[in-house]
Amino acid sequence: MDALRKPAPPLRCIDSEILTMIFSNLLNFLHSRERHSYSAIKLLSTLNVQELKNLNSVLHHRTYVRGEIIFDKGEDGQAIYFVLDGTVTLQRPLPDGDYMLTNMEAGDSFGILALLLDEAREAQALARSNCQLAVLFRSDLQRLLETQATIASKINLEMARQLARILHDLALHESQPLNL
Repeated sequence: MDALRKPAPPLRCIDSEILTMIFSNLLNFLHSRERHSYSAIKLLSTLNVQELKNLNSVLHHRTYVRGEIIFDKGEDGQAIYFVLDGTVTLQRPLPDGDYMLTNMEAGDSFGILALLLDEAREAQALARSNCQLAVLFRSDLQRLLETQATIASKINLEMARQLARILHDLALHESQPLNL
């Protein structure tokens, strides 16, 4: 029976440069979450190092290629997105047929209103370049409120500040005070 077995093919030598490149890429991939500093995200800037580590367990990492739709106008707003790398364009059709565009870059977040109001998205989010995002779903934020109240409170306070800045800027732009 041993006579019928085919001999194993000879092992091929792999160039050490290629092997080094493969391992380097693998290590970069495995450590990609650690390379991103969540503290660079404006909405998370008040969290300390330990709180950022704890938050990492509920953040979901997503990669999008240039031109890929992250979400469409009208979809349920179930999450807030944090831009770790790349650029995301938020676009909304205006009555005259043009589009209102806003670009979000590393450190920015978007999707707060739909998340807090539990309403449909008011704009489309499109990957303007290859990008990496961290996503915090409503259910994960709720779990943080129950298990890590300090982290959730800090995030909620920063969301309120960001929305207040938007309202303030809008009031200045309109040159009329807002009655809140």
